[in-house]
Amino acid sequence: MAEKLALPLLLPNPPPPKPFFQEPQPQSTPLPHPNTSSLDPLLQNLLVSETHRNPTTSSNPSQTHENHPQSPSSSSFIPRTRRRLGKHRDLNRGKPWSHHRLSCQGERTLQTLLDPEFHVENISQVLLNLFNSHDFGKNQQGPEFCTETLSLDILGLVKGLGYYKKCDLAMHVFEWVVNRSDSHLLLSNSVVAVIISMLGKEGRVSAAASLLHNLHRDGFLIDVYAYTSLISAFANSGRYREAVMVFKKMEDEGCRPTLITYNVILKVYGKMGMPWHKIMEVFDGMKVSGVAPDSYTYNTLIACCRRGSLYEEAKEIFEEMKLVGCVPDKVTYNALLDVYGKSRRPHEALEVLAEMEVNGFSPCTVTYNSLISAYSRDGLLEEAMELKSQMMEKGIKPDVFTYTTLLSGFEKAGKDESAMKVFDEMRAAGCNPNICTFNALIKMYGNRGKFTEMMKIFDDIKTCKFSPDIVTWNTLLAVFGQNGMDSEVSGVFKEMKRAGFLAERDTFNTLISAYSRCGSFDQAMTVYKRMLTAGVTPDLSTYNAVLAALARGGLWEQSNKVFDEMKDCRCKPNEQTYSSLLHAYANGKEIDKMHGLAEDIYSGVIEPHAVLYKTLVLVYSKSDLLAETERAFQELRRKGCSVDITTLNAMVSIYGRRQMIREANEIINFMRESGFTPTLTTYNSLMNMYSRSADYEKSEEMVRELLAKGVKPDLISYNTVINAYCKNGRMRDASRVFTEMRESGLVPDVVTYNTFIANYAAVSMFVEAIDVVHYMIKHGCKPNESTYNSIVDSYCKLGRRDEAVVFVGNLRELNPHISREEECRLLERLKR
Repeated sequence: MAEKLALPLLLPNPPPPKPFFQEPQPQSTPLPHPNTSSLDPLLQNLLVSETHRNPTTSSNPSQTHENHPQSPSSSSFIPRTRRRLGKHRDLNRGKPWSHHRLSCQGERTLQTLLDPEFHVENISQVLLNLFNSHDFGKNQQGPEFCTETLSLDILGLVKGLGYYKKCDLAMHVFEWVVNRSDSHLLLSNSVVAVIISMLGKEGRVSAAASLLHNLHRDGFLIDVYAYTSLISAFANSGRYREAVMVFKKMEDEGCRPTLITYNVILKVYGKMGMPWHKIMEVFDGMKVSGVAPDSYTYNTLIACCRRGSLYEEAKEIFEEMKLVGCVPDKVTYNALLDVYGKSRRPHEALEVLAEMEVNGFSPCTVTYNSLISAYSRDGLLEEAMELKSQMMEKGIKPDVFTYTTLLSGFEKAGKDESAMKVFDEMRAAGCNPNICTFNALIKMYGNRGKFTEMMKIFDDIKTCKFSPDIVTWNTLLAVFGQNGMDSEVSGVFKEMKRAGFLAERDTFNTLISAYSRCGSFDQAMTVYKRMLTAGVTPDLSTYNAVLAALARGGLWEQSNKVFDEMKDCRCKPNEQTYSSLLHAYANGKEIDKMHGLAEDIYSGVIEPHAVLYKTLVLVYSKSDLLAETERAFQELRRKGCSVDITTLNAMVSIYGRRQMIREANEIINFMRESGFTPTLTTYNSLMNMYSRSADYEKSEEMVRELLAKGVKPDLISYNTVINAYCKNGRMRDASRVFTEMRESGLVPDVVTYNTFIANYAAVSMFVEAIDVVHYMIKHGCKPNESTYNSIVDSYCKLGRRDEAVVFVGNLRELNPHISREEECRLLERLKR
């Protein structure tokens, strides 16, 4: 199975780029074919030009190329003399545009171009008039002064047109100058940078890339400002891999990045979810090159720590920031708060708040939202609500993110009523929901199996004039995946692509989890491989998704290999990682390994965390280890950690299986008193408990209660009730429930049929038992060993071995597809 993982998981370098010198074309699928080239020919030309540079001159970008024979692989490359763009003399760089740098004629030219009656066909004559006004021969201050003044006029015209949103006209001016023979004297890199930025803001990033490529091809030396503008354009449009490639190209050109360049690329690395050591390599390279980080740099690095919950690394950066004399500002504190929030460390977040206030920074909505997120993620919802009250007392109005964070926290804990109260309070306060709110509601209804209500919320998104975002689609994928609805997962994915969304890291991670929850492990691993093919760098979430997929199959050996690789790749495991390992050991029946990991958690070798205690309750309950389950639950409570509906369901389940009805009811009472909403899993555990007791009829009462609450019982629910009636000889009631199950749209499985067959056979109703076998085969359900065993064993227990032999001998008439091996197995069973 290990070969299916395509190890190693993490790529050692940023992934190769997609084509970015052309506008993207609509794709039918976001998953590229493995043999598809990832480099656009234009990009290949740009990159291959470096291979033709004389090694002795490559370190000096101002030197010219030497001619080299062309090889077949580089036939499109034509060596050119490199032309340096005009010197940068823009004293107004970085400031809002103003016309005071334009000459008188330049101002008149700008006004002409801005005239609503101006036609672009006349641009050549207008610009010629400007150039003629700077007559080199007549100007007493010399040609160099004229060139400089004209260059500033060109820059001013481009900036001015950009300021007045005349991007196309600015491009016409730029192209007209580029086509002149003296363009290398007149065009400054400032103009190029402005044009690229302008195109980027217009969303025409590929056009900006092509422009830079063409200038490079024609021999112009591109400076750091132009490269940085293109990197920023790619970054702002979310095309992070292309931004990284431009950064690498710039470095290969010998063009030294500036502070702004480093700040942009660090932010890009954070958005890409690059491993922390890769981010630090860029940061260390920045310092080695003599570029001093500023507050923005440190704020960016702290923000990069959010995705991997790297609170320790964030703290180190924060301390270094203060050590080098950069004063933390409100952005710094809010970013650090957010890291602690994502890391579920509310107490450390409060300490940051205290330091923030001591240093004179008043908390704002963003501050409190981070704090509320920290408490909500850790299940400390009363404290989160208290924080909301505090912010309101200080005159800080909760916003849609405040309410949505609280709604999500209550939903995750299983307190649906409280979640809806938050939603109602939000609406009463005049705060309209946003797409995040709708996504949280979709998740809540989906997790409760209320698919009708879930899809109504999905429709409400459009009614409220929003559009589903990538999180909406990922939420639907996750909901259907955790309910084992693989056809719906595939359907949602197709709809998502049809809506124009391409799969990105979170989508791939969600699909891996969804398919593995549906039992389609091979499909999950196929998605993972396609993720690598698509050039998406796996991150901690990917590792955790793969580990969770392995855990569901009990593949603990492969889980250990993935875990070891994580450490080798310096990808720091978190509580979800250890949680998946515990599940892998539990499903693989490796109880000793599970105990060993549990002791590491209890002793603090692995940092104790509420999630891990909850996982221990879950895996020990699943393994039917009562004492260990109760210990984990007590440790969870002793540590002051909040419980959630999943943990409480695990306790109900193990008490129910042990027929510890009093203890199970104590948990149910606690749930109700604490505002938890019982889920389908809760009801199924109670049904199972009652089905094996003298009060077995209560199992059907549970089904009625579910239906009254608008929750659809599942196959487990109906099978449990059927089993309860069959065990107590009430076959008519069992048949009635069977009919109701089918009418609800559920398809009976082999467990359903085997329950009837075993109980009919046990009371010598062999004709009825065999009729059920015939019925299940007719309706596409394949019998298994237990199907035939129950009939054969019942014959033998009643001393009717000869009839059992006849039954086995006639099996092929009942089931023409039965294998010879199965017949032999049953005959051997009869002999024993």
